[in-house]
Amino acid sequence: MEQKKMKSNRHPVHARQVVAYIVLVIMSILCLVWFYILFINATRSNGELGRGFSPIPSTHFVENWNNLIHGTLPVFNGLFNSFFIAITSSVLTVYFSSMTAYAIHVYDFKLKRFMFTFILSVMMIPTQVTALGFVRLVDRMGLEDNFIPLIIPAIAAPAVFYYMKQYMESTLPMSLVEASRIDGASEFRTFNSIVLPIMKPAIAVQMIFAFVGSWNNYFTPALILHDDKMKTLPILIAQLRAADWLKFDMGQVYMMIAFSIFPVIIVYIILSRYIVGGVALGAVKG
Repeated sequence: MEQKKMKSNRHPVHARQVVAYIVLVIMSILCLVWFYILFINATRSNGELGRGFSPIPSTHFVENWNNLIHGTLPVFNGLFNSFFIAITSSVLTVYFSSMTAYAIHVYDFKLKRFMFTFILSVMMIPTQVTALGFVRLVDRMGLEDNFIPLIIPAIAAPAVFYYMKQYMESTLPMSLVEASRIDGASEFRTFNSIVLPIMKPAIAVQMIFAFVGSWNNYFTPALILHDDKMKTLPILIAQLRAADWLKFDMGQVYMMIAFSIFPVIIVYIILSRYIVGGVALGAVKG
């Protein structure tokens, strides 16, 4: 009787696992099918795209690529500009947001609650509201066609700060910080050598989000960058789509969009192992 009960209890668990795997497979297919359509369309000509969708790759991949790189737009300059802005802003954003979260989490001072509330309240202000004043400030400082206005303001990221603060509350014991202070380590060494390694999973997650957000950002760079050699890939894609009907080539547009996705995939592959490692570590601790 006991063996029958144990067998009957195993069946619901097994059924739940099967359902979970089926749902995961369906969700994975729905996420990947759009990439498949994108890369299929990058192999088709403008005339073939005008006739409708086809799930079979065409033979115009090399033609679309040659038209793209030998066109009037500086594609590789746009790739370098986007990568430089995205990687620099994401690194600075994550580092200084983690440092701010560390200060709020570890230190006790009178304005601690006010500062925490004030930083979170900044999240409620849309970028579009401050765009006019930001552009006038950049113009007065002579920083148009410059990457500085796209990198330095990105350091102040309330959403990243809040995520790091919540992660520290659950993973960073104060006893570890106090032990480091007793050993004579400075606050910067404690933060860089002890806190940041503990925060690797959270840093990886926010690095991906910050990189993708900066990579896909069109609004702010379009206001600051006017020289074609300084523009990022989203601006060049918009220019390519806005071409007159005599020069418009949808296959070339799809090729450029596919070209712009590869760096994001590479960054995700590099950082995803830290996310998986952090989840596994949390499961072992639990």
